[in-house]
Amino acid sequence: MKKQVVFLQGGGGGAYEADGKLVASLQDALGTEYKVRYPRMPDEDSPDYEAWKAQISTELAAMNGELFVVGHSLGASFLLKYLSEVHVKQPVSGVFLAASPYWGAEGWQVDEYTLHEGFASRLPEAPLFFYHSRDDEVVPFVHLAMYAKQLPQAIFRERSGGGHQFNNDLSELAADIADLQEL
Repeated sequence: MKKQVVFLQGGGGGAYEADGKLVASLQDALGTEYKVRYPRMPDEDSPDYEAWKAQISTELAAMNGELFVVGHSLGASFLLKYLSEVHVKQPVSGVFLAASPYWGAEGWQVDEYTLHEGFASRLPEAPLFFYHSRDDEVVPFVHLAMYAKQLPQAIFRERSGGGHQFNNDLSELAADIADLQEL
């Protein structure tokens, strides 16, 4: 049976197509032992957390056995929020968040997207990785430091370049997934 990865796209017009390049990179780097599932999330132009939460529940419920969850941008922040609010029945082997906005930061106040107080204690006991490019033109790099304060147990990968889309290269993330499998 192939190892399972669920990838959640970012938000905004054209995000599904843009993030499809990230998914292709991830699938290519992981190889044939893995199956990357890439659902289209509802209303990417005007994302509603509750609608995405329902879709995430549907996607994860369809998985059997251990799984890896990956999110990019808005999808990363929604995934983190979801995992802190909902008990996931399937064993989560790793959580990988790329270019995740920190909602509540200056200029990033959207109440429905903001994590609840004490969210860190409600996350599944799974390795947690964050990835962010210093030259991200969408989500400020300082958001990574905000997560580091809340989640000191997480692993943080800083990239000097690659922008918000990581130059469409998630090979570093794929290597982290593969390394977890070797443990």
